[in-house]
Amino acid sequence: MVPHFLTLEAAALGLLALFMSFTFSMALSRFDARQNLVIEETNSIGTAALRAGLLPESASAETRSLFHRYVEIRVALGREPPTPEALAAGFRESGELWNQLWQKAKAATAADPHSIPAGLLVQALTEMSDLQEKRLAASRNHVPFEAFLLLDAIAIVSLGLAGYVGGLTGGKGRIVVGMVSVLVASVIGVTGDLDRSRIGFIQVNEQPFYDLLQSMEP
Repeated sequence: MVPHFLTLEAAALGLLALFMSFTFSMALSRFDARQNLVIEETNSIGTAALRAGLLPESASAETRSLFHRYVEIRVALGREPPTPEALAAGFRESGELWNQLWQKAKAATAADPHSIPAGLLVQALTEMSDLQEKRLAASRNHVPFEAFLLLDAIAIVSLGLAGYVGGLTGGKGRIVVGMVSVLVASVIGVTGDLDRSRIGFIQVNEQPFYDLLQSMEP
């Protein structure tokens, strides 16, 4: 009887390990994508702000002020997990600022269609908009709930079976099963934390935005 259950236990734990690694890989890849997009967006904003400094002084000063406010909003959104209402308001205000920047770039291009700085600013603003949309999409791209549900079900069944087999083999088996259960629960918890990187303990590092804001201070 015991060898039969040992075979079932090994198969169940093997399936659990496979699915845990699969789910963890999905969550980690999404976390890495969000972190990389923070760096890319910060670089694009910094580049656009530098290009705005090449515009005539009459347009350059106001444009730099708009960029500064734009970064302030992004820093505020990353400082602490915002409510859905605060998040929507932040994106709405940043969108309005981007529109103002776009109008400034259009006006500079209309004033001098051959202006290289104005053309470069238009290109940088377009990249800024694209990266903001990518970050928003990445923040909503989570491991499917059904995957976590299936992972929990596999963990319960496999660890329950392991506990039963541990009871058949004596007290020491139960201790080992208890330790494995804690490890499995920890890995599942970390996987979920990585997947919900705005509200968990493990969050995307927003330091590049702080550094950019500091560099833009007068």
